[in-house]
Amino acid sequence: MIDAKAGNGNEKLVVEIVGAHNLMPKDGEGSSSPFVEVEFENQRLRTQVKTKDLNPIWNEKLVFHVIDVNDLRYKTLEISVFNEKRSSNSRNFLGKVRVLGSSVGREGESVVQLYTLEKRSLFSHVRGEISVKHYVTTMAEKGENLYRVNGSGGSKKSKKVQNLSSSMAIQQQQQQQLQIALHNHNRGSQQHNGQGQRMLPFYPNQSEIKPLVITALPGPMPGPIPGPGPGPFVYSNGSSEFSLKETKPRLGGSSGGVGGSSSHKDKTSSTYDLVEQMQYLYIRIVKAKDLSVSGEVVSEVKLGNYRGVTKKVSLNSNNPEWNQVFAFSKETIQSSVVEIFVKEGNKDEYSGRIWFDISEIPTRVPPDSQLAPQWYKIESRNSSRGGGELMVSVWFGTQADEAFAEAWHSKAGNVHTESLSSIKSKVYLSPKLWYLRVSVIEAQDVSIMDKGSGLMRFPELSAKLQVGNQILRTAISPANPTRSFSNPYWNEDLMFVVAEPFEDYITVIVEDRVSGGAMGGQNDVGVGRVQIPVAAVERRTGDQLLGSRWFCLENGKNNINNRFGSRIHLRLSLDGGYHVLDEATMYSSDVRPTAKELWKPQVGLLEIGILGATGLMPMKVRAGKSGGTADSYCVAKYGPKWIRTRTFVDSLCPKWNEQYTWEVYDPCTVVTIGVFDNARIDGNNNNSLDARIGKVRIRLSTLETERVYTHSYPLIVLHATGVKKTGELHLAVRLSCGNSVNMLQMYTLPLLPKMHYTQPLGVHMLERLRYQTLNAVAARLSRAEPPLGREVVEYMFDHDFHVWSMRRSKANFFRLVNVISGLVAVAKLVEVMRGWTKPVWSTVFVVVFLFMVLFPEFILPCLFLYAAAVGVWRFRKRPRHPPHMDARVSHAETVFPDELDEEFDTFPTSRGFEAVRMRYDRVRSIAGRIQMVIGDMASQGERAQALLSWRDPRATFLFLVFCLVAAVGFYIVPVKLTVAVFGLYYLRPPRFRRKLPSRGLSFFRRLPSRADSLL
Repeated sequence: MIDAKAGNGNEKLVVEIVGAHNLMPKDGEGSSSPFVEVEFENQRLRTQVKTKDLNPIWNEKLVFHVIDVNDLRYKTLEISVFNEKRSSNSRNFLGKVRVLGSSVGREGESVVQLYTLEKRSLFSHVRGEISVKHYVTTMAEKGENLYRVNGSGGSKKSKKVQNLSSSMAIQQQQQQQLQIALHNHNRGSQQHNGQGQRMLPFYPNQSEIKPLVITALPGPMPGPIPGPGPGPFVYSNGSSEFSLKETKPRLGGSSGGVGGSSSHKDKTSSTYDLVEQMQYLYIRIVKAKDLSVSGEVVSEVKLGNYRGVTKKVSLNSNNPEWNQVFAFSKETIQSSVVEIFVKEGNKDEYSGRIWFDISEIPTRVPPDSQLAPQWYKIESRNSSRGGGELMVSVWFGTQADEAFAEAWHSKAGNVHTESLSSIKSKVYLSPKLWYLRVSVIEAQDVSIMDKGSGLMRFPELSAKLQVGNQILRTAISPANPTRSFSNPYWNEDLMFVVAEPFEDYITVIVEDRVSGGAMGGQNDVGVGRVQIPVAAVERRTGDQLLGSRWFCLENGKNNINNRFGSRIHLRLSLDGGYHVLDEATMYSSDVRPTAKELWKPQVGLLEIGILGATGLMPMKVRAGKSGGTADSYCVAKYGPKWIRTRTFVDSLCPKWNEQYTWEVYDPCTVVTIGVFDNARIDGNNNNSLDARIGKVRIRLSTLETERVYTHSYPLIVLHATGVKKTGELHLAVRLSCGNSVNMLQMYTLPLLPKMHYTQPLGVHMLERLRYQTLNAVAARLSRAEPPLGREVVEYMFDHDFHVWSMRRSKANFFRLVNVISGLVAVAKLVEVMRGWTKPVWSTVFVVVFLFMVLFPEFILPCLFLYAAAVGVWRFRKRPRHPPHMDARVSHAETVFPDELDEEFDTFPTSRGFEAVRMRYDRVRSIAGRIQMVIGDMASQGERAQALLSWRDPRATFLFLVFCLVAAVGFYIVPVKLTVAVFGLYYLRPPRFRRKLPSRGLSFFRRLPSRADSLL
């Protein structure tokens, strides 16, 4: 596979057509005159014609220009074999092969591969195989014969190749000599630049058959390319390393174009139109009968170098049953036969086998039903058919097949048996969460604990409530002269998070603090308790109050002479009108209330195709491998639905090609996709945590409906050592709109449900409830199979976004500066007009000002018309790509090491004394500046209040005289004239101004404030 490196535009794709055998005769005389035509990125090349040869040998190289080697894995190489008919100037189809770009290797790493020719249509008669070798090289081919075929093939093109073939053969020796000379010259130049190593000249083997080389000229890219050179579309506000790139994958088996928009779409992938079609060979081994073995028995599937083994089954009734499915990627098939062996569990030698020819295996086309398994006779080792029967079904399919999710994949052959369940793709659902409101009103006849000294004391009574692992306490009941000591009064609301199904209990304990100390300590003694099941609590969908109830308290004393029992007054409700916030509101994926009857209708559909990733950072090192590797999987979360792709084992460039769908109820929501490394692959790391590789957030409101976005998103992670790019995630995203009116109407509705505004929750309470929500979701998902760890849930929820960070503070400050930059620009423009450095523009500005003063009814229409014109003008330059994680906006590229160390510090801190003191002093200095700004703002407000407060009697007297004169003046003088005079006075030329402050401003600055009253 090609490494993810930045292409320089000099890479060449070399396709070496070695030969073919057992081709179909098509000339009517029992033979064929075959030639091979290869198409790649609108470049089409062909080989020579081999007359009357059903087993031709070409040994020809076809060289194609590669625009960007990073996009090669998303391209497809079409290899077609034709028979040339000289009499009718036409050709017959002999077969084709489709090679994915991901299977193309580097020069020196690829080997000759044998492909079975495929049919072009249902009525094609095809047989035979073709041997091809393909690789990418960066060495420029010198002295090559250039020939390009743009049509579909005909007599004129065939004759051109034939006429050129003789001249090519004659000039071949001269070209090879020229290549030798250039190669030795290049090596000689490298010798002077090297480290003193002697470079030997290159001489070809004279006995070796030299292939004919045909290359294609670089063709134009299908679409506009920004920038001077070829490459993918790049959208960046900063470094290109962290930029967003547009890709053009082959989606849904289409013949080209973004998003599979071609009408000739393969039916086998019609339901997977946002991912690349992946062909698999499926083998289902159901059961066996009449076996001539004893003990435990297993079945082994062998396909080339890949082997899959079923589980061991005890042979009690001579009819073992496995019912297991094996999936082999078609691009890795290097054999023409698939074999299934039957073995005894403790022996290496097989007792029988069956085999299938790859070319005879059928292809299943969904939505057809699954292929029915059949009984096949087992051949024993001596080639006799007496070893029993095996029920097997074999077919070719795609990832849309139902057996894909539960199949054993050939690329997971090294995974421990106990860890196979942790690599499968799954869909999870978050539990349905409710806010539980408990209003603790009062208690009556509470038994008060005595100190034993005989002295009277005031009881310090409080109520402790526990739901699951959530514990909350009320304040100590204050003293009230109208109430008895044994009748405390609290009237506090406590909120909890509970999940369906309701299995917890509400435990209410009234405690008395006997010996002082902190609340909740060992000195708190329970004087009564009651347990209430959550399932018995009444639900409400609005802000209406429910009835309260009295509950009897149990104090543990079995005194039957007690005439009165302790009781507590509670109001309980499950508030379904709230949305249980599990994420921050700024990038929440769901804002619906808990109660389903309050949901708005669905407005659209979100479809995401998770194609793959490139250039992932190695996360682990395995024995026997020189470099690092990763076992990566993706997790996407939108609303209550979580998806997890299968784990791609031992690869830094995984290809998942899985598609998922979500219902959209609000377009102003965010979907989050994260990439993780699976730490449970090896079987002995069950307690290990999955490492985070990176995540992407996409706001749905920034997407155009019915458009497929295919981009590679940079995976950016902030470590204690700095920001790092850990790879690129390739996604295909489409937002479909079911009802445009409903979607537009959502923009006029409140973001959160009604109860968030009628009975708002405090900021501190929301933070605590969000943490409890995180615990509830993580506990539920960690019990699934395969489990979704708490570390995954925390990273997807971004649970630590509220923690102090100097980097985030800088980022938010500069965001605010960017927001007010428009107002600053307007103020600067007015100052330029006042400066009269451009007299013409200043004169026009004054004329416009006077026009607005004379006709004020045009002010608002002109402002709205200007805003509409700006919006229409900016429509041409509107963003054509979704936003992504921006390292520049996050100030991750310019952060200091000490700031990063502070951001990754624990809470409370675990750093040394000197580091904590330095950071504390830095926070003090920043807080001191903020304190000065706040103090200046308070002083200006107090001066405005001092105008009429008579703190400075002379200043107040002058202000009152000014108000009386201004009242008479503004009554006599028209408002338009007043505004015009003040405007002209403000815009007067600099020569008519003085540099001192105005009298009004000087008077305001002299007013007193309370700053002189501070200590």
